Amino acid sequence: MKTYDVVALGELLIDFAPHSVNEGGYPVLSANPGGAPGNFLAALNRYGCKTAMIGKVGDDLFGRLLIKTLQDAGIETKGIVMDENQFTTLAFVSLDKSGNRDFSFARKPGADTCLTPEEIDESLIADAKVFHFGTLSLTDEPAASATRKAIELAKAHGLEKRSGRQGCYRVEPETGGHCEDQR
Repeated sequence: MKTYDVVALGELLIDFAPHSVNEGGYPVLSANPGGAPGNFLAALNRYGCKTAMIGKVGDDLFGRLLIKTLQDAGIETKGIVMDENQFTTLAFVSLDKSGNRDFSFARKPGADTCLTPEEIDESLIADAKVFHFGTLSLTDEPAASATRKAIELAKAHGLEKRSGRQGCYRVEPETGGHCEDQR
């Protein structure tokens, strides 16, 4: 019997989202936990699923807040590495007139992009029914290599693998771990 319904790998970050405008016309921002994989797991936990997260944050105020937020949501966090040499990634959100979001990332690099293949907790993947990964984890090394290693581990343990926004991508064994658009 597997312990976790879903284990996810990917970015954990702070979204600075506008909530008003000051007298000079600048947006007033509030800090919010972010990163699609963590948000996905939090939603699943609200529906009774048991989940775990694999990722990397800075050993800083925001990294500690993100881990606490996930723990408060009931998500297992033993797969999250804290990096004392990198800051937690920050995302600045702007909204157009229609309310569509645009993101600017503060990563030079951000901790989430520094997850290494050696830091992947295979026991979490082996103890899950489904493995999900965020597409941002494929944008920079070494996180892209860590993601590919996790995909290979998931395949080796016979897990169903999913990626992308709202489950619109699926990893199939015959693609060697590459994403195929399933829309």
